[in-house]
Amino acid sequence: MLNIAFIAHDRKKEEMVNFVTAYEPIFAGHQLYSTGTTGQRIMDQTNLSIHRFCSGPLGGDQQIGALVAQNEMDLIIFLRDPLMAQPHEPDIIALLRLCDVQGIPVATNVASAELLVRALARGDFAWRELVHKYKPETVE
Repeated sequence: MLNIAFIAHDRKKEEMVNFVTAYEPIFAGHQLYSTGTTGQRIMDQTNLSIHRFCSGPLGGDQQIGALVAQNEMDLIIFLRDPLMAQPHEPDIIALLRLCDVQGIPVATNVASAELLVRALARGDFAWRELVHKYKPETVE
């Protein structure tokens, strides 16, 4: 079972709900997290149980980032709106940086999300062991 987070900017929330609904049977076998509104909208349209954090602008991105920093997140699907400025852009950049540091796969659009979820469905997610095998012990 993997820990998977869903985040979607306002103009991408419907797209996220449609995506998660399409892959509901795959996500059902995992521990799910989300920022507030995104998680509520997904739960309203599916039978999935999702641990909801605050909305992104109110700290939800940072709460998910804390799990990434503690190496407790396995996959993030973050449907970003590249055409709209976000007031909490520094939080978004910090989350993406943490994912890069920890080697956590992040899908920022439906095409990359499709690839990751299809790999998940096939069981091709042994990347966690590979990341830990080749990762330096500490960075100072």
